[in-house]
Amino acid sequence: MRTRKTDYGTVVLHWILVAALGVAFMTGLRIATETPGRAWINRLDGLLPQQSAWTLHMQAGVILATVTVAYIIYLVKSGLKRRVELDATRLQSLRRGGSARWGAFNVILYWVFFISMLVLIVTGGSLYLSYSAGTDALLLHWYASWVLPGFLLLHVLSHYAAGGVAQLLRIMRPAPLTRPPAPLDAVELMLLLVEQTAANETRLQPAEPEPEPRDASRPYDPFASVPSSASSPRLDIHNRPPPRRSSIVQSNPFVVAAAVALASGGLLIAADSEATDTLHIHRIRRIDIPLIDGDTSDKAWRTAKPFSVVTTHGANFDGGGETRIDIRAVHDGSNAYFLFTWSDPTRSLKQMPLIKTDMGWQLLHPDGANADRQQLSEDKLSVLFTPSSGVLAGDNTFHAGPRPLAGAPATTTGRGLHYTGGGYADVWLWKATSSGPVGWMDDMHFGPPLEAPQQVSNATPAYRGGFAPDPGSTNYADNFLPLGHAADDDDMTLTPRRLPKDVAATTFALGQIDADPNRGESERARWYMTEEDSVPYDPERDRRIARGTVLPGVVVAGNYSGDRADIRCAARWASGYWSLEVTRRLDTGSQYDVPIKSGVSMRVAAFDHSRIEHTRHVRPIRLELE
Repeated sequence: MRTRKTDYGTVVLHWILVAALGVAFMTGLRIATETPGRAWINRLDGLLPQQSAWTLHMQAGVILATVTVAYIIYLVKSGLKRRVELDATRLQSLRRGGSARWGAFNVILYWVFFISMLVLIVTGGSLYLSYSAGTDALLLHWYASWVLPGFLLLHVLSHYAAGGVAQLLRIMRPAPLTRPPAPLDAVELMLLLVEQTAANETRLQPAEPEPEPRDASRPYDPFASVPSSASSPRLDIHNRPPPRRSSIVQSNPFVVAAAVALASGGLLIAADSEATDTLHIHRIRRIDIPLIDGDTSDKAWRTAKPFSVVTTHGANFDGGGETRIDIRAVHDGSNAYFLFTWSDPTRSLKQMPLIKTDMGWQLLHPDGANADRQQLSEDKLSVLFTPSSGVLAGDNTFHAGPRPLAGAPATTTGRGLHYTGGGYADVWLWKATSSGPVGWMDDMHFGPPLEAPQQVSNATPAYRGGFAPDPGSTNYADNFLPLGHAADDDDMTLTPRRLPKDVAATTFALGQIDADPNRGESERARWYMTEEDSVPYDPERDRRIARGTVLPGVVVAGNYSGDRADIRCAARWASGYWSLEVTRRLDTGSQYDVPIKSGVSMRVAAFDHSRIEHTRHVRPIRLELE
């Protein structure tokens, strides 16, 4: 077998590209498990990274971009552009047999790969910088990523068909770069022809007689004829000076390509660090404090400059899974005030309501028992504060996979758990039905993993890792026992905690009852019961309730207390937008809360009648207090 080799520049760039593509593809699959409808990727759970998926994915993207720049420069500098040129001659080679056909096919594959890489870099950059508008960027990024394994397979097969194992092994055998001969230039060709013709004519002409010596007595005539040999001088092609070339052109092509790639990579990293997303929290006088009532006409909000972020990878939102969230913030030295505004086509208040059937009480929506597919859920907004900055997405607080924590039960959704390796991240969770109407925003946290239950039953709440409420009490609860591990049964019957005192009055308060999750509720609709208008469950009272009756899935009773009662809020929905006003002390002194100060990172996420499938953004938002 004849040993074949490849120039070392191609070998080095090739394997860096392969490694970066492998990391980008595997981390991309892990990230995609969080996208609705792609839970099937969890079958590859053992092959996918468990932590820092977003950070590794972006680092691989930077390497891919710099290697692309390096390869382009290397091809130009080394004179190897012919490798990827797709001209008429190469296309005609497809009609021939043998290695010529496979060589042409491989060049076509190169261009498919180049176009796919361009799509991935552009769409990935737009998603990273929150420039996406609609689902087009996400879909293009998703489909272009699947070109990579197809290209890899066809690329290997085409090289094998062109030259067998020897052709495949040459990428592992580096050799010095051998520059190909320079392409023939038309002007140079004409000069060579002219010079050759002149030389031939000179050889064929008879020897001229020796010139007679000039008579010194005759005056010198400057216009006298000269010998023909002088009038037709020969062009010496051998002594022609070589073309002048700059030192850069004469440098090693791989060194030049590597230097430019490193410089461009450093420029990308520097530009990213300088282009920090910053929310400026301006200081206001106490007289200008906004009233927390859901009305956005306060002076503080009219003068505060909004920060906008596009959040993606969610569910619903008219099928796009995406919404833009505008954030305004001010403080008075003691308390911080936030106004969150985001688009949501429906005012969704139905939080897992119950309906009475022939078999008993069941969840109204047929998919309601499945935590991952739950559709009849209330709208929500989540805000996350972390003391660390520069961490992408949930790399320090989220661990993907159906069983990310050894010794803990599998997740009910197959989508991972929230927990930290130490310390706490502050989580604010507003709920349109459970807590919002009475003016509270749930104060929760991500912390170290909690102890898993030793025995699991149908009534055992699903294990949530390190996601837990702050110490204290709340004023709402589900109107049924917790949905445990038997919740995948759509025919499961439930027992309500409380029944209405007046069924007709409760039904009237619900407004129009529609099981379609894409239809929202009217402004005066109320999808919760209170202690005052309900009684504990009684089988005799239950028998008097007609089949087809719908009950709210939430009971509101009591009040918030302790650390959980730190955040007050008020919200309104109008014309396809939610507006949520929130206030909290700058520093509560609780170990579970992150102080609101300069340098803290914030993230936001919106839920559109979805239980867990929320939107997200990649880059953190840095707080800057005035």
